[in-house]
Amino acid sequence: MRRVLMTVSATALTATGAFAGGIERSTQSVAILFEQGNYVEFSLGSVSPDVSGVQQVPLTTPAGNSSGDMAGDYTTWSLAVKTALTDKLDFALILDEPIGADVDYATGTGYSYAGSTATIDSHALTGLLRYKATPSFSVIGGLRAVQTEGEVSLFNGYDMKSKKETDFGYVLGVAWEKPEIAARVALTYNSAIDHDFRVQESVSFGALVQQNEFTTTIPQSLLLEAQTGIAADTLLFGSVRWVDWSEFKIAPPLYTQAFLDNLVDYDGDTVTYSIGLGRKFNDTWSGAITASYEDAIGGFSGNLGPTDGATSVGLATTYTRGPMKITGGVRYIWLGDTETEATQLAYPAGTTFGDFKDNEGVALGFRVGYSF
Repeated sequence: MRRVLMTVSATALTATGAFAGGIERSTQSVAILFEQGNYVEFSLGSVSPDVSGVQQVPLTTPAGNSSGDMAGDYTTWSLAVKTALTDKLDFALILDEPIGADVDYATGTGYSYAGSTATIDSHALTGLLRYKATPSFSVIGGLRAVQTEGEVSLFNGYDMKSKKETDFGYVLGVAWEKPEIAARVALTYNSAIDHDFRVQESVSFGALVQQNEFTTTIPQSLLLEAQTGIAADTLLFGSVRWVDWSEFKIAPPLYTQAFLDNLVDYDGDTVTYSIGLGRKFNDTWSGAITASYEDAIGGFSGNLGPTDGATSVGLATTYTRGPMKITGGVRYIWLGDTETEATQLAYPAGTTFGDFKDNEGVALGFRVGYSF
């Protein structure tokens, strides 16, 4: 029961975990460390958000125009391998995409931000060690290398493109297990990572161009994961994740000077709660149902990320044949309502620019795992 259902729960919670606060696309789970023996897995997620709002004040266009869907579809993936070095020491290597953004305001909508685009791309390589101090208690540690780049082009003539930047952080954690009832609790901390970006900025459609530098902090986070058997072939599992998004900002010097604001920032931290129930039907098939909730931060959201909080439900199923496990999952996401703020160059601080309501998303996840 433990090995089959653990794969179902991980996919249902993380393969479709976009919109879990800020620009996060991976929860940095350490569940792979608890697979038996040697194990490798590949995960692929496809996310289709639908995010639109209505302009509340005139700017370059009149009020009342809809933005159309400004959140582009995207895919995210991860590759991980775990090996038992000794009876007491396990090692895992994880390659994934921890953060990302795909913003595309369509042209021709009449919305002032029409034609604005922004992307963030990242890759992380994480090496983890788990030492079993006792049969029930273990400690976890590791290092992360994160490479990130981004670019933005706005309707107001501002453009920015960064060079790739690679920096390092660490992971610390502890875990407790009781295998006879499939019980486990793991608490892990991921440190903040500072990127010192070198960027090219321009305003007024290239009339002024500067080479600048600024620092962005990929925020620290804390993840509590737990599971326990509650009946024969039935598993209850869940997680709580805190991310220090109030420390994250993108503030290129030329942009902040020209527009008197950060390009991207958040007013508070996020806490995401997830819960699920897994069931083994027979030696071949298992399934799970999941739900998650993230409370809204409140205040204004940025025009490049106009959502605040989320609620979702998901289903997943796993097919097991010998050493191979194939899992598929689907998640429906209700994205939280929010408002964006008008530029202080044209309106007093606190003026609503866009009203974003009734937005949603659908995410699909697929994972193949193999024990060897």
